[in-house]
Amino acid sequence: MYYSYIFIVLFITLVSMIKDMITNEYADTKVSEEELKAFKKSIIYRHIAWLTALRHAMRQPRQWEITHNSRTNDWKEMLKVPEYEHKLEDELTPLLTDEEKTYTLSKTNKAATLLALQSKEIRGLKERGLIWEFSFLEIENKLNELMTHQGKSERIKNFPYPRQFATLGYDCVNLFILLLPFGVIPEFSKIGLELSADYPWTEQYFVWLGIPFSALVSWIFNTMQRIGSVGENPFEGAPNDVPISTISRGIEIDLREMLDESPDEIPTPLEPIYDVQL
Repeated sequence: MYYSYIFIVLFITLVSMIKDMITNEYADTKVSEEELKAFKKSIIYRHIAWLTALRHAMRQPRQWEITHNSRTNDWKEMLKVPEYEHKLEDELTPLLTDEEKTYTLSKTNKAATLLALQSKEIRGLKERGLIWEFSFLEIENKLNELMTHQGKSERIKNFPYPRQFATLGYDCVNLFILLLPFGVIPEFSKIGLELSADYPWTEQYFVWLGIPFSALVSWIFNTMQRIGSVGENPFEGAPNDVPISTISRGIEIDLREMLDESPDEIPTPLEPIYDVQL
């Protein structure tokens, strides 16, 4: 979730800079206000496209993830995760020109490609004098920050924990669960004998309480192990994962409102399904 908030702050800051720093103030050949608005809209839409490409990349299944678990697949069908319901190509269509979309889809890392296109256009505006050189450097710094955080997200997605961590934890928990009754039942038997002076029935029956006690402790440790296993892969679209679809839609709404678009043109927030944010 930390990186999600970082993305939100960077996006809002970057869009504010784009809106204020693309002007005719230092231009040799001035352009109309409509052209300036077109440049700003193109850049902001390309950033929405970058966010779209990144969330689609984060949803791509990996061999070590638990997406092949039958219960997880049932949840995915119930939740209707947008990245599994819609193609990236369709979602990029209203955000990019045909040339940009074709070029982006031809690359392996589509999100990085969009940042490169963004940098290229901003440099072109700087060369035309529509962006002051100092402003250009500030915007490029923000693009570099976005690339850095994209890389961090990709490392979380593409490089799992070493298998010895998961295997050792799984085996140790199972071994603990197997041996637990051998330690609990004798102790409960001793407790029953000590209580039998005041409660004679405990000598015979108290030891049986070791069964629910062992089951409860085993369930706690097994649940902790499963939570750790699920938390290794936070972008699959499962109920406990980071809701990157909802966060991305919220950022898109904010950016398009900053462009003063009509409310009818702006998409609505994603509603939780079964109290789960997507």
